[in-house]
Amino acid sequence: MHDDGRYDDPRVTGSTSDPVSRETDYPSWSPGAPGSSPRPADSDPLASRDDQAGQPIGPEITDPAAVQRASEGLNRPVNAADVRPVSGRRNTAAAVRFEPAVPHQPTAAAARDATPVAADAPVASAESLAAVAADPTYVSRETPTREEDDPPLAMEAMRAVQILNPSGEVTMPRPDRTRVMCVANQKGGVGKTTTTVNLAVALALHGNRVLVVDLDPQGNASTGLNVPHHTGIPDVYDCLINSVPLAEVAQAVEGIPNLWCVPATIDLAGAEIELVSVVARESRLDRAIAAYPGHFDYVFIDCPPSLGLLTVNALVAAQEVLIPIQCEYYALEGLNQLINNINLVRQHLNPKLDVSTILLTMYDRRTRLADAVEQDVRNHFGDKVLQAVIPRNVRVSEAPSYGQSVMTYDPGSRGATSYFEAAQEIAERGVKEPVGRNA
Repeated sequence: MHDDGRYDDPRVTGSTSDPVSRETDYPSWSPGAPGSSPRPADSDPLASRDDQAGQPIGPEITDPAAVQRASEGLNRPVNAADVRPVSGRRNTAAAVRFEPAVPHQPTAAAARDATPVAADAPVASAESLAAVAADPTYVSRETPTREEDDPPLAMEAMRAVQILNPSGEVTMPRPDRTRVMCVANQKGGVGKTTTTVNLAVALALHGNRVLVVDLDPQGNASTGLNVPHHTGIPDVYDCLINSVPLAEVAQAVEGIPNLWCVPATIDLAGAEIELVSVVARESRLDRAIAAYPGHFDYVFIDCPPSLGLLTVNALVAAQEVLIPIQCEYYALEGLNQLINNINLVRQHLNPKLDVSTILLTMYDRRTRLADAVEQDVRNHFGDKVLQAVIPRNVRVSEAPSYGQSVMTYDPGSRGATSYFEAAQEIAERGVKEPVGRNA
């Protein structure tokens, strides 16, 4: 349908009454005035300009200002959105020259102005533009950081590379002396074995020499490190009962450089009964570690969930105690009894023993109970509590079924990241306050 700018088109209605054009508002025009005769019915507004050459469309404009405005309007694109009316009236240019709308190729400036802008896109302020003009090396605070700009998968890949440390460089500080750490808590299921395995792997991947002593008859630490511990394998039982050197029992962990493990078999379950009649039964493990010919930066002892002779041997052999605490009430209830036993060992058997590290595990941020337990532990132990908190993460539970730690099973997961931060914090504390003995 053609629209020649009239409200009443005589070609459609057949009426010869005075048509009123939407574009007819040139100066001194009014309906019925002289010079406002209707357009001939046979005139075609779409005729070519060659046929209408020399035939003016509309009355002649004598006002120089109007002519100037009309010429400016003709030079603008037909589809321009910024045509402003003259003196509060409609566009005067259309009364001088009426042409059908012809598609035009938008200019570069028009295309740039018409480009939609995202709602959250940062807009540079005048101060930033001025600073960039003055100093080309200026970096605005409005510039998104790399962490904000990278997608989640890229961030996870970066964390995985940071944790696995494929270059093998020593990125975690090594202590001046061997740090023998006993991971103890008489309550079961708080994450002692998981903490021992993952901290040991994290430290070993970053340049530290680490030995893990599995003192739990269940042998879960040996399973997590994929070390054979079936019946007939030399284990820690032989060291405690038969005085076998620790170097003959320790096995290198496959795939993890600088990491060794002393496995535990089911034979260790009867060690407590057999140690009753042995002289100096509380210090058997201490002498075995001291006689090891090599040097280790860290020795982690995974204790059983009890306060028997095996745990006492671990407390006597260590200088530091790492207590993993599950963020639940039952874990807090048994903590006082553990602290009392540590104090007894310190008074009678090992004066250098100290509770140096508290690690909160299985933290569920959805519950108020986890927050309450965390606040209670931090208020009681102060700086001994690590800033890193281990959350509940299914990857941490899946890793042992594949004979791996979460550090190698899924290095980009939240559990691996949390254990890596805990290991880094432990390493930095060891440099500030070196403890332990020379191996």
